[in-house]
Amino acid sequence: MSWDFETEPDFQKELDWINAFVREEVEPLDYILGFPYEVDNPKRNALVRPLQAEVKKRGLWACHLGPELGGQGYGQVKLALINEILGRSRFGPTVFGCQAPDSGNAEILAHYGTPAQKDRYLSPLLDNRIVSCFAMTEPQGGADPKVFTTRAELVGDTWVLNGEKWFASHAHVASVLIVMAVTDAAAGEYHRLSTFIVPAETAGIEIIRNMPVGIHGHPSHAYIRFSDVRVPADHLLGPRGGGFVVAQTRLGGGRIHHAMRTIGQVQKSFELMCERVLSRETQGSLLADKQMVQEKIADSWMDIEQFRLLVLRTAWKIDKHKNYLAVRKDISAVKALMPKIFHDVAARALHLHGSLGVTPDMPFAEQVLESFQMGLADGPTEVHKITVARQLLRERRGTDGQFPSQYIPTLQAAAIAKYAQQVEEAVVSAI
Repeated sequence: MSWDFETEPDFQKELDWINAFVREEVEPLDYILGFPYEVDNPKRNALVRPLQAEVKKRGLWACHLGPELGGQGYGQVKLALINEILGRSRFGPTVFGCQAPDSGNAEILAHYGTPAQKDRYLSPLLDNRIVSCFAMTEPQGGADPKVFTTRAELVGDTWVLNGEKWFASHAHVASVLIVMAVTDAAAGEYHRLSTFIVPAETAGIEIIRNMPVGIHGHPSHAYIRFSDVRVPADHLLGPRGGGFVVAQTRLGGGRIHHAMRTIGQVQKSFELMCERVLSRETQGSLLADKQMVQEKIADSWMDIEQFRLLVLRTAWKIDKHKNYLAVRKDISAVKALMPKIFHDVAARALHLHGSLGVTPDMPFAEQVLESFQMGLADGPTEVHKITVARQLLRERRGTDGQFPSQYIPTLQAAAIAKYAQQVEEAVVSAI
């Protein structure tokens, strides 16, 4: 049978272990520790390092990487199922060695870095001894690479970077920044950019401001200015003008993992929603007995299940085709749907918790705010919807006829002509 919705037993055992481990050991960290990326924080390390050691002992560390880099080399379906569980906890990805943006940056360094760069950055990054920053988006152009203005000029054997980056992830704690800059302004829109390794201690890097997402988040996204930042010529990652391709190397799979982690968070909210309506009474009966509440429960479950199946099928397609471009439409659809599912379920959970739902004592208000950030990260939702529509229309064609191809009178006339002889023979034989 070619269709199967079951997980192979051996891998299901690993998922069961991960699920229990995350619930019992990792989730509690969210309530006593702050920022997962503070690798120099003794309190953080005292609790996180032993858990990371258990994951490594189990052979589940950085499973997105190949065995040559210490991972399992799992395909996207297995990674999706793992990330669905890790999404329940803010510290989950860090404990399992697959936290963004380090996981994607490690893939770039593994593909394009020199041996010396891998020794200096990749090895400690894979071991979570350092963290990294991905600096792509800009204040005036957001995530649109066609309008980026940060430039890199080759002066002798040195690249000189000037410009500003916006929402550069974890720059204040990063040891290395992966930066996209314009190297060929006159080139085609997808060949203007190149990608660079920039050590965090390089002169000329100024963090103008660190910003949180939402009200209570840790300030983790930086507004950065580069003023005559000089890096050696060999700090170019990939070919000159190949920055767009390099970025896609890290974004395709990352969007699937992010989507499944979102499902993990949404499922947690759904569980809390069900718990709430089965616990609270009003107007003489449980909230769960109210039909409008039941509608919210049903809509939430259906939203989650539909989205989960889309993400898993997209992951399956990636594993099958081994080509992110062949699944571009599906990845964009996942990205476009993700913030909506997150927002809708979190908002329903907030509403059903009443005034408690809008306080910091429950996660829903923060989740609603985060859902809007999801609709902007890795490109706004509208851009991904356009990608879906364009890909769908390229797979189809119009008609040159006066009427649509399914115009019933035309189809009826064609059917009569097709079966005229058989109809005539049937009439004769009946006589």
